[in-house]
Amino acid sequence: MPIVRLQRLSLVDYPGNLSAKAVVPGCNFRCPYCVKSALIDGYQANPLVPESEVLSHLYRVRGYLTGLCLGGGEPTLHNGLLAFLYKVKSLGYRVKLDTNGTRPRRIRKLMEERVIDYVAMDVKAPLERYSEVVASKVDVESVEQSIKLLRRGSVDYEFRTTVVPGLVDGRDLEEIARVLIGSKRFVIQQHRLGRTLDPEFGDVKPFGMDEIRSFREKVSPYFAECEIRQI
Repeated sequence: MPIVRLQRLSLVDYPGNLSAKAVVPGCNFRCPYCVKSALIDGYQANPLVPESEVLSHLYRVRGYLTGLCLGGGEPTLHNGLLAFLYKVKSLGYRVKLDTNGTRPRRIRKLMEERVIDYVAMDVKAPLERYSEVVASKVDVESVEQSIKLLRRGSVDYEFRTTVVPGLVDGRDLEEIARVLIGSKRFVIQQHRLGRTLDPEFGDVKPFGMDEIRSFREKVSPYFAECEIRQI
């Protein structure tokens, strides 16, 4: 399982748990506002964190940390995911998976094997605009399958959407909310300035918090919980 970074302590990545975070490279999307371009192109030349180092850290801090968040990139692209999570679960940890939802069969397998306890799925855009927003060819049916799988399953979950001026706005959120209506938890994420995959988005000023709160007011009736998060 390729891992490029181990964050030994996180207070924010896994709701309700003190956790570590392992970051996995590779992604099948090319979202122009992504600030993790180093995980997408050329990552093969960078040194990896050995699986054994991650597991050794988790072993040492058992009883203090309770969770591991596996983010990326897109973890479900890698064939070693299930075997790695078996090892993490054997240490008694709860596991949160961050995913774009394009591999529903793999997510289903992880759920069936009970190696994940929480899934955060990014819903990038209204379904009819997916390929445009992620700048990649997308099997939208797979995204829909993952949404249904999480909504009907027993694993805790959240859906989240990043709002980006000129790309994803309040109207898009309302369309997304109609697809996700009745879901347990929805998170509106504010994009951040920085080095982005498409340099033109590096200087796009984020929506102000007052505007994002107005977005939340419009979509919160669709969900049991709706929150704002800065990434």
